[in-house]
Amino acid sequence: MTPIYFDHTATEHACRLARQFQLPILSDLPDSGEYLLADAEGISLCRAGEKGRVRVDFGGGAAQYRRTKGGGELIAKAVNHTTKPTVWDCTGGLGRDSFVLASLSLNVQTFEQHPAVACLLADGLERALQEPEIQDIARRITFRHGDAVELMRELAAQSRPDIVYLDPMYPERQKSAAVKKEMAYFHSVVGAAQEEAELLAAARAVAKKRVVVKRPRLGEFLNGEKPAYQYTGKSTRFDVYLPDHPVKDGE
Repeated sequence: MTPIYFDHTATEHACRLARQFQLPILSDLPDSGEYLLADAEGISLCRAGEKGRVRVDFGGGAAQYRRTKGGGELIAKAVNHTTKPTVWDCTGGLGRDSFVLASLSLNVQTFEQHPAVACLLADGLERALQEPEIQDIARRITFRHGDAVELMRELAAQSRPDIVYLDPMYPERQKSAAVKKEMAYFHSVVGAAQEEAELLAAARAVAKKRVVVKRPRLGEFLNGEKPAYQYTGKSTRFDVYLPDHPVKDGE
């Protein structure tokens, strides 16, 4: 499990998250490998001996650009956002697509299984709730830590979502050096990809309207299953699968 090191500027909030996700605590900076660093800026994913770090920051960087300059048009079409669907993002990761969906005024439940990634996301959401400009968006995201397949089955017994959104890890090409470094850290920590067949089957079993799968434009279909239709952009496409069971009247 990925350990965490507390800088002298680390907040009590960071300490609480480390306990919540049961992360091993380091007494000194490690000599090798990835680790989480808690300091005054929040919690970051780092690699020993390197300067780069990965931190969830919904108030700046790419998240700010997508919120203020656009960039969510294709995903908006894929989830049919004008109908105000409820969305489960079952591959939460660093929460970027969840934040875009929430910025479209949608209520999103976000699932993430890996403790270190869940810690990064929970930290980013907590800081977003303190920023007046984006706190309303962050409030529309409900974060759940656990196995996505199990959570889908458990929560669907109470209420099913209109849309299940999936963005499984996929080796993409032609990335910038910064993104390549970030993904290298991320892949090293998370390890093997999720079981595609089980994930897609569970999503199609609970979604009321559609399952939306994000893929590289030229990437293979998830689990080799052809979608009902697609929305394709310059570098990304969204494959849409219909649910296994039709929606009954009144649902």
